[in-house]
Amino acid sequence: MSKSDRIRVRLVDVARAAGVSKTTVSDALNGAGRLPAATREHVQKVARSLGYRPNATARLLRRGHTRLLGVAVREYVETPWVYAELAYFGTIVSAITQTALAHGYGIVLLPTSGPDDCWLDMPLDGVFVIDPVEGDPMVGDFLAAGVPVVSDRRALAEAASEARESGRWVDFDNDGAVRQVLDHLEAAGAERIAIVTAATTACFYQQSVGTYQDWCAERGREPRVAYVPGPSLRHALNSVEEQLNAADPPDALFTLVEINPALLLDAIRKLGRSVPDDLLLVCTTEDPTAPYADPPISTLSYLPGETAEAAVSLLVDSIEGREGDQGRLLFADFQIRASSTAPGRRAGRRG
Repeated sequence: MSKSDRIRVRLVDVARAAGVSKTTVSDALNGAGRLPAATREHVQKVARSLGYRPNATARLLRRGHTRLLGVAVREYVETPWVYAELAYFGTIVSAITQTALAHGYGIVLLPTSGPDDCWLDMPLDGVFVIDPVEGDPMVGDFLAAGVPVVSDRRALAEAASEARESGRWVDFDNDGAVRQVLDHLEAAGAERIAIVTAATTACFYQQSVGTYQDWCAERGREPRVAYVPGPSLRHALNSVEEQLNAADPPDALFTLVEINPALLLDAIRKLGRSVPDDLLLVCTTEDPTAPYADPPISTLSYLPGETAEAAVSLLVDSIEGREGDQGRLLFADFQIRASSTAPGRRAGRRG
């Protein structure tokens, strides 16, 4: 087999060679849209000359539904990783599976990385793309192929120019959630609040860090941001240790990445710090052990169960031709516990 035989020609390659959009290529090859005959013939000729092979999803969707929904997590796309190992993603995948089954659909977990648009070979009725990176091609590729997508509003807006469909969205009030945590820590006496975030362009992290930096600027405080380079517990703990070993260490820590509560508290104690006596702590996590740690950990929850229900409902409405909502805005749940409550103050709940 020659090298040219092994290289897969993509929809975008045909579009570039033909000088048209991916949507035009999709319409021309699928007999859809209102294209001039000359344009349709030109695209088909270019596709044949390049050896383009239509994707399996588009072929199967033309024949009828497969009753399979794809789920993809796109925070880190450089290397493969098992996102279901993290508490939030494990919980949301389980919730999506349960909700999809109730609607009569199965779930396919899509790879985090691979050859360009390899996901289009999978026979899917619709796709939920979680935490797409900036300019993520996955959302645009599926929409251009006519596959319904649910993702965040930024990703859908970025894909709009190439898509035949607009997609539907699930989003959170990230600004409000971050400010709620920071205001709580400030009220508890914290003056040097550090955050631990992921080194990714996913909207959740970018918006959350931006809000934190704005909040610091409004108070004349120096931002303290530690970036976790990959989806690894060791990377996350290293970033925490980096903050706490600084010459002027923080008196409060707010983690945006998933970290096991017990291991985090152990790492903090080994560095000679005590929660909450000299370090207040809030974790963004779905780890069920957080309320039972010593001390109990204050958590910011991004509601994986509610997110899954909203995303699957929106996808099924789109697949089955119902109007329904175009999107859902959800609000994170902040549970205040002893880890972020200064001695002498009583813990409570805000959400």
